[in-house]
Amino acid sequence: MRRKRILLAALVVAAAAYLLLWPVPIEPVAWTPAPDPGRTGVFARNARLAGVRQIAVGPGPEDVAQGPDGWLYTGLKGGDIVRFRPDDDESVETFTNTRGRPLGLQFDAGGNLIVADSARGLLRVAPDGEVSVLTDSAAGEPLLFPNDLDIAADGTIWFSDSSRRFRSRDAILDFWECRPTGRLLSFDPGTGETRVRLEGLMFANGVALGPGDAWVLVSETLACRVRRLWLAGPRAGESEPFLDGLPGYPDNLSYDGKSRFWIALAAPRIALMDRLAPRPFLRKLAVRIPGVTRIGPPNRYGWVIGVDPDGRVVQDLQDPEGIYGSIASVNEHGGRLYFGSIAPSTVGWIEAP
Repeated sequence: MRRKRILLAALVVAAAAYLLLWPVPIEPVAWTPAPDPGRTGVFARNARLAGVRQIAVGPGPEDVAQGPDGWLYTGLKGGDIVRFRPDDDESVETFTNTRGRPLGLQFDAGGNLIVADSARGLLRVAPDGEVSVLTDSAAGEPLLFPNDLDIAADGTIWFSDSSRRFRSRDAILDFWECRPTGRLLSFDPGTGETRVRLEGLMFANGVALGPGDAWVLVSETLACRVRRLWLAGPRAGESEPFLDGLPGYPDNLSYDGKSRFWIALAAPRIALMDRLAPRPFLRKLAVRIPGVTRIGPPNRYGWVIGVDPDGRVVQDLQDPEGIYGSIASVNEHGGRLYFGSIAPSTVGWIEAP
């Protein structure tokens, strides 16, 4: 009996030592998230996305862009960029492969597809499918996680680098660490210069230029907010929250060119993560539990919102059943909203409200 007690005590000590002392890859910091409004007010629960139609394209279609040829393009896990015709669900074909992980997509004025590739950097894909690297570093540091982009009228490419700590395969560690290392960058195709425009962002993600390119938005996924950087006028160079205290985690952003920004909410807020925000010790402890870093949102939930240039929410579209959930992007093309997602192997669409 005494031997069993000694063995049990030794096991308890070993377990405690492991939970307290075992090295982990994160250095968490305390922070305070804005209150979660939940599904109330303009965010009240609804089922306006319940009728999403789906087009099978392959795993992880993050973003959707329409080319000058009328085809719709999306990037997949494994590096493929595929395309399909809007009115032909069976027309899906492989366009090229980046040999990385294509995320945000946008066509430039020359008909080239510009790609934020989380593994290779900012890429240019010529109309014949040839891939070249525009930039893979900024301020002397490699780009660890290029994520989304938009292109200004003067050709400047604005894009996000989500983390200076982890690459996309370890993105979940950023959520446990909560260290603001994301950056908003710009690339000048004429000079080849890459500039850091904002830093200290909590997982920089979606990017969208505002009316007249007077300002640019970048989503901070971890902080559940969208930040604005002024590019013109008396406030040029200043940044401020554009939307704060969102009820979900904002992913990609897009502007319809008229009066509305579309924001994909990849998942509703996770109450446990909010409670752990000011407790870095507990987060570090949790990461030592086998398998905990593979825990994602509790369920797939479809959610996108439309916002006017003054930051007012004017559309709220939800699918509580998650038939098409974990939405990563929403883009308006030809009177339809097209959805990309990190979960299903399909692109979704509905008629634009």
